[in-house]
Amino acid sequence: MGSAAAAERAVICQGVTKDFGEGEARVRALRGVDLEVNPGQMTLLVGPSGCGKTTLISIIAGLLDATAGEVTVLGQNLRQLRGRELVRFRGQYIGFVFQQYNLLPALTAAENAAVPLIIAGHKRRTAVAKASAILEAVGLADKINVLPAQLSGGQQQRVAIARALVHEPKLLVCDEPTAALDAQAGQVVMQLLRRVAVQPGRAVIVVTHDNRVFRFGDRIVYMNDGTIDKVEEQKNRDGSV
Repeated sequence: MGSAAAAERAVICQGVTKDFGEGEARVRALRGVDLEVNPGQMTLLVGPSGCGKTTLISIIAGLLDATAGEVTVLGQNLRQLRGRELVRFRGQYIGFVFQQYNLLPALTAAENAAVPLIIAGHKRRTAVAKASAILEAVGLADKINVLPAQLSGGQQQRVAIARALVHEPKLLVCDEPTAALDAQAGQVVMQLLRRVAVQPGRAVIVVTHDNRVFRFGDRIVYMNDGTIDKVEEQKNRDGSV
């Protein structure tokens, strides 16, 4: 894996640049970004639309390649991983929560939450049982056997969170998890992320433009025009449950 410094951080980005397109059509989305993310904390990436938040989190999660720079995740330099190795790394160590819930309509809440374990080869019954326990932890004990169409938006997002956590990832990345929710449901989702997702051995990164949820973060990384303007530590964070 990486150096001792890398082992102490969940994520280290060094000089990360990302270009889209070529020649005159080239657009530089990230401009030499340096960032460190600590385990046991929730880090918020905030800033206006188009500032590079989603691009950065996609590179950290191994969904996009950086044009230049180095990204080390959980001690692993992502440039050293390709193809199946990268897919395996993501599947084992990284959980994803998106703005869209992406639940399978024909599966129950528990079956949806169990999908990562089933894909990884776990027995269906064991996977669903573990997923059910996480659904209970996020307040959906009475919705385990319910189909997505019968759930509210906030409840569907909680199923998506359970799905992201069921394989016990070391890094959870959330791209605008409250954007499709009203204020109250968004607060509930962020409270659950703090209570259930943030653990001593796990880092949580949340991309958001919603300043109503800033209080839930341990660190706020302010981005603008592909760069980081400042990083703010919140020692008196008051968003916990």
